[in-house]
Parts: sequence; C-alpha cells; structure tokens
Amino acid sequence: MKKVKLIEVRSELGAGTRGAGMGIDALKVACLDKGSDYFKRFNSISVPDLNYTLFDKDVFPMAHHIDSILPVLKSVSNVVAQTLEFGMFPLVLAGDHSNAAGTIAGIKTAFPDKTLGVIWIDAHADIHSPYTTPSGNVHGMALAIALNEDNLDRKVNEPAPETVFFWESMKKVGVEGPKLEHRHLVYIVVRDTEEPEDYLIAKYGIRNFSYQEFKRKGATQVAQEALEHLKDCDLVYVSFDVDSMDPKFSRGTGTPVEVGLTVEEAKALCYQLVQDPRVCCYEMEEINPTLDTENTMAENAFSILEATTQAILHRESNSTAND
Repeated sequence: MKKVKLIEVRSELGAGTRGAGMGIDALKVACLDKGSDYFKRFNSISVPDLNYTLFDKDVFPMAHHIDSILPVLKSVSNVVAQTLEFGMFPLVLAGDHSNAAGTIAGIKTAFPDKTLGVIWIDAHADIHSPYTTPSGNVHGMALAIALNEDNLDRKVNEPAPETVFFWESMKKVGVEGPKLEHRHLVYIVVRDTEEPEDYLIAKYGIRNFSYQEFKRKGATQVAQEALEHLKDCDLVYVSFDVDSMDPKFSRGTGTPVEVGLTVEEAKALCYQLVQDPRVCCYEMEEINPTLDTENTMAENAFSILEATTQAILHRESNSTAND
C-alpha cells in the first residue's frame, strides 16, 4: 500500500494578494479545532519558501518575483519526484497556484515516458504567460509553464530580456519541453478568464465543465467524464484551488469568483476523482486566512482534504487487497 506523504509548500510569491503562505498553518488550526489527528498520521516535508524576498523591490512587472519563484519550483519538483520514486503518494499543500508548475514538473521527472493528464479545479484558467498577463501574477501562469505555452498569437506585453530568461528556465524545470499536451488538460468550474486564455481554450478545444453543467450532471458523472476524457493518459494529477468554491463558503482566498462549488460538491468531486488508480498526486492551494473570519475557508478546505485523503487510502488498501 502506498503511503501518503504531505508536501508543504508555503510559497506565496506568485499571488497578487499576500497571505496564502499561511494557508497550511490555517489548515492545521482547523485540524486541531476539529480534534483530528490528521497531521500526526502522515510524514510531511516542508519545501523551503523564499517569501522573505517579497520585501525586496520587484523588478519583473510582467512576472512578479519570477527570479525567486524559479528556485521554489525546482525544489517542489525535486521533492515531488523523489516522493514518487520512493513509491509514495505526494499530497501537496501549497500557498499559491504557481507552485503547481513545480509539482507537474516533478511528476514528469519521475515518469518521463508516461503520458500525463491534468484535472484543474479552479475559478481561473491559469494559462497566461508574461506575454499575455494582465496582472503579472505568476499564479496565473502555472499551466502555461507546464504546457510550454507562450501564446504569442495574443501577445500584449513586451517582457524584458531578464523576465524571458527566467520564464524559459521555468519551462525547463524537471524535464525540458511540455510536460503535457493541451488535449490532456481538463478544467472544472473555470469561470473567470481573459481573452488570451479563451483563445487557447477554443484553439485546443480544452474541456471545461462549467458550474451549470456540474449542477446538471453531479460530481460523480463529471468526475467520470473528466477521467474518460483523459483515457489516453497513464497518469493523472488533480489540482484543487479553493477558489473553485463559491465565495459564500468563505472569502478566505485571494481571488474569489461568484457561482462556484459548495463544500459538499467539492468533497464529492475530489473523492470521486482520486478513486482512479492513475491519479498519482493531489494538490490543494490558495487558502488565505488573512482574508477570512473564523478560519472558515481552512475549515471547509480541511474537510475536503480529509475526505480526499480517505479516498486515496481506501483506493490503496483495495489495490493491496487485490494484489
């Protein structure tokens, strides 16, 4: 049976709003308040963050703090790859969503010859590059890094040579070139996009299950269809951004967007997805307790984390029993 290993990544360098670096500790507070032993049951490793560089002057307007994000992504990639190579299941708890580019790179490093599919549960498409970004926040670029996608067809910015240098280096973390193909990306409840992102989604026919479709079909069917869409993939990575949920369940995230999942829907969706034996890694990110009251988001997120982990363990014990 594969052991779950918690990988804690407190970097919030890619976010536009400060505070996501405290998300993991907010989850731990929620765990204590619930009287759970969750964080005692699993080995964890903390990836060094460079959040102290947020106090330095940022000289990369098209990709804020990209010089510090690059070494963080390398560290995340190394830890995820090592965890997989040891035969464990990496469960990543991260600050902002830019860290996911490191996770994807790590999966690809461990399994360079396997086809990877990505299920991105998020309000945002995160497929901008320094050439298209309206904000310069790297958490909106994680998938573009993984896809090796500049989207020059929709170029609106002229990033400085230094920015381009770090951007090209980011795309090479783990293994060079694209970590996945556009057709092996599935979005669930993405609903806040910009024109350059809409262009790529249309160009490559990237599947996005809208919240309306989710409501109509339910978590089980959407999970089945998402996994079926990735039938050609050997491995699947599931990334859960808490802003996929509706803001009424909490404002405790940097970029909340109206009309999203309920806590129960998110729980059911993640539970169903990770049952698939190809799911080799799960990540949760963007909890920001500084924007919250009563730690609501972290409490909601912790209940989703517990249910998802239970599904992973359940699946692993079944596979051991069947061996």
